[in-house]
Amino acid sequence: MESPRLPRFKRSAEIPPFRLTDRDREILRWIHRHRFLRSSQILRLVAGSPQQVLRRLQRLYHHGFLERPRAQLDYFHRAGSEPIVYGLGNKGAGVLRLELPAPMNWKNQSIGRPFLDHAVLTADIMVAFELACRSCPGARLLDATQLPLPETARESDELFRWRVTLERRQAVAVVPDGVFGLEFAGQSADRTYFFLEADRGTMPVTRQTLSHSSFQRKLLAYHATWQQGLHKTRFGFPRFRVLTVTSSAQRMQSMIAACRELDGGHGLFLFAEAGALLAADPFTCLWTTGRGEQNRLLDD
Repeated sequence: MESPRLPRFKRSAEIPPFRLTDRDREILRWIHRHRFLRSSQILRLVAGSPQQVLRRLQRLYHHGFLERPRAQLDYFHRAGSEPIVYGLGNKGAGVLRLELPAPMNWKNQSIGRPFLDHAVLTADIMVAFELACRSCPGARLLDATQLPLPETARESDELFRWRVTLERRQAVAVVPDGVFGLEFAGQSADRTYFFLEADRGTMPVTRQTLSHSSFQRKLLAYHATWQQGLHKTRFGFPRFRVLTVTSSAQRMQSMIAACRELDGGHGLFLFAEAGALLAADPFTCLWTTGRGEQNRLLDD
């Protein structure tokens, strides 16, 4: 007799008992790293047959180790079957506290749809980098917890949030969507550091004043970070690049036009359209520089 279908967004008391496996713990660690992951992303990161991994995800959810944020409910009302998005549950956070620094920002049920969509796009990009490194001999992705930061930086409550002063002494906050490094053949001298901006097209590219958020203000803030050497004094990064992955080729061209208005530092910035990047991978797709030139990430 076929077992009854379990509800998607309500935990069932009918789920059979189970014991955490090493693969279950790996799933929890991946979700902790990215905050949210689709089931399709987890299938690409974790070894095992799709049926086995999906079965473990189901049990981890119904036993309280994972959450399925309710902000994604309209995916299923509108489009039918979509990969489910997972975040950490109370029990999953409890498990990770024993082996990792206390998981932050894992209360996931109250988040809104725009936040979830942005977080999933950021995860899409970072998973693409992880998989590209697996396919590139000698390449290693360093996530934010693996970066060789000075102790003074690690003591900060908001490690990757800083303030920078623009013209007319206006101070603005800089909060990248991701921070990571790439290392090749284990040589620390070959490390490159990146700040990631995952753009869904919801923010104006330019505005008449810098007192309101815009992508142009982000460009100015990163440029000022470079000019003032904050990447060296705060993080110990000898250099950095800003990768912007955006929603359309047309919007990307508008961003590049705004970048050209800077009085220097155009080489800091690289742009890609999300569909093109995810259809290939971050190493083989063409990125466009702030000068409008195209090249591959590893060729520059």
